[in-house]
Amino acid sequence: MKYAKLFSQGRIGNVQTKNRIVMTAMGVDISHYDGTANENTIAYYAERAKGGVGLIITEYTRINEKDGVVAPAQLSMSSDKYIKPFSKVVDAVHQEGTKIFVQLHHPGRQNVVIFPTMWGINKKLAKIIPGYWKWFFSILAKQDADSMSDPKMQKMLNKYMRPLRAPSNVPAGLGLSVFGSQRIEPLSVAEIKVLVRQFIDAAVRVKKSGADGIELHAGHGYLLNQFLSPHTNIRTDKYGGNTENRTRILKEIIQGIHHVCGRDFPVVVRLTVDEFYEKIGYPEQGIHLSEGVKIAKALESFGADAIDVTAGTVETLFVIQEPNSFPLGWRKYMAQAIKEAVSIPVIAVGMIRTPDMAEKYLEEGVQDFIGLARPLLVDPHWAKKAELGQDKDIQRCIGCLYCIESYEKGLTNGHPVQCSLNPRTCREAKLTEQMADGKRRKIVIIGAGPSGLTAARELAIRNFDVTVLEKESESGGQLQLAKIPPHKERLAWCYEDLEYQAKNGGVTIIYNTTASKQLIQSMNPYAVIVATGASAFKPNIPGADAEYVTTTTSILDGSLKPLNKNIAVVGSGMTGIETAELLVEQGNRVTVIEMADKIAQGAFNVGVWEVMQSLDNGETVFLPGCRLERIEDHKLTLVQKNAVREILRFDIIVLSLGVRSNTEAIDELKGCCEKFYVIGDAKKPGRIKDSVHEAFHLAQSI
Repeated sequence: MKYAKLFSQGRIGNVQTKNRIVMTAMGVDISHYDGTANENTIAYYAERAKGGVGLIITEYTRINEKDGVVAPAQLSMSSDKYIKPFSKVVDAVHQEGTKIFVQLHHPGRQNVVIFPTMWGINKKLAKIIPGYWKWFFSILAKQDADSMSDPKMQKMLNKYMRPLRAPSNVPAGLGLSVFGSQRIEPLSVAEIKVLVRQFIDAAVRVKKSGADGIELHAGHGYLLNQFLSPHTNIRTDKYGGNTENRTRILKEIIQGIHHVCGRDFPVVVRLTVDEFYEKIGYPEQGIHLSEGVKIAKALESFGADAIDVTAGTVETLFVIQEPNSFPLGWRKYMAQAIKEAVSIPVIAVGMIRTPDMAEKYLEEGVQDFIGLARPLLVDPHWAKKAELGQDKDIQRCIGCLYCIESYEKGLTNGHPVQCSLNPRTCREAKLTEQMADGKRRKIVIIGAGPSGLTAARELAIRNFDVTVLEKESESGGQLQLAKIPPHKERLAWCYEDLEYQAKNGGVTIIYNTTASKQLIQSMNPYAVIVATGASAFKPNIPGADAEYVTTTTSILDGSLKPLNKNIAVVGSGMTGIETAELLVEQGNRVTVIEMADKIAQGAFNVGVWEVMQSLDNGETVFLPGCRLERIEDHKLTLVQKNAVREILRFDIIVLSLGVRSNTEAIDELKGCCEKFYVIGDAKKPGRIKDSVHEAFHLAQSI
């Protein structure tokens, strides 16, 4: 077997797994709003079990309804009523020979006060008011991180909502956090004892459901992590101070679970071994790796059956979320440090994207189990494909972070997580219908970008005879440009993998070919799909046609390579700031100009943070709140909000003001076939997710 270590049996406590691949916990929110597992929960976990993983660890599962609710459709094990519904999840997973542990969780200070205060009330109202949940989320969905962080909103929430409970009154006020101003009350010793009992009781329910073990979430800044961290635990009683005291609550929980459930019911601890406060300018704060090692040793002495190594906290979210500036396998040294310190098994994630990397880590003894999270959102059958030697057929995670963005949106709109590249993720139960056989009917697709390739792959699966016409010499469309800025090279995996899967499924891709009506009609297709994408444009601004004015395309495709120039980038969407980052890296002085009041307004915060780390170096100038009025003789006339005009001179002006659909093929080909569709950016410019999902659903409907 190619990956002998990866597909050897593993053992955690008394539980034997068929291989060393663990689906680690991810909050996906696919249960009922009262925390009960449903058909969506079953289908989601069953699909990953069918995909061949050895062990599944569920999403964070709350232990009480009073202050443990952290998300709208989060799983619960707070009472016996949750046992029977969840047992159906367990049965579906076991049917595939996969083991399942439940992650038990309490958020502590890391929460939005609306959830613990309102959820009990919401559940009661939903029982008596038809359509209540839809109404509730229509109101909540109007809020975002900015509105929730507004001082007036925080004051109102603190007045009417119950305070959050935590080891100490230490607000989440450092780094990227919307939780900073919420009211916190420290837990009393008596309340800690109640929480310990609730963790134990929840574990008992998990065992009764038939699940194989539990995991305690002591990472990512949640309650148990808050007890462990010297930054968030400033107690002076037996639960605070030195390592022994800060780990006491975990000792009581672990030993309590073993006492009630028996030593044959494994207890894993997911542990943040480094909080990385130094990355936000507070090197003296929190858990460092040396302390993480001490804690891991203590957990082993308490009876923990495995350590699931992770890193980061709420104030260093980027460490948890890992934007593309983080290299593949960057956490390896942390897993190795824990492995060398304990004798119990070590599970670890760390941007492990390929079976080759996973096998190498096991061979080197870095860890005992390979933790995969986002790779299994993208491709639930990662493990099975690796086992069969079909590595090239794995759809790799490109690190676009849309899953995390959709999770955060889901906190206010009540929707489950989505994956840019896998429209089936968290919709498995809704997409079970067998699609009609295409009977080898001919379909022609124009354009081999993400939307065209997705449609081609899905239609080929349905037994259509698919031909893709691509005017360029290679696939990818706009992603050929998007992969150029620093750290964005993994975006190429999107079209590389789609192209392989399409060709492997029998799709014919013809390059260097412009579609014409005559050509299409000669092919006599059953349907035609136009997926010609979009292109950057110059708006109708006086002077925009000057030779020193260009768009991001000429910078990204390398046709213009300025060096040591004074350059303006007009427009601060992600394309704009990423182009600015590239220009700075190439040795230019850059000014970013934005009409909105905020740079990169509306873009996902962690993606923006990643780029701004490179740009915020004292050399790059940012001018928000400035409208471009005209361009003349290398000079920009900018109008500020107060109507004051400012004139600035630049060597080169780069416009990043969006893209326009490429409609030439639409106009040329209309009428060439009765079934004629336009998808992706050719229909409406959007993101990778928009193009892929639209193409998928069209391919399902033809």
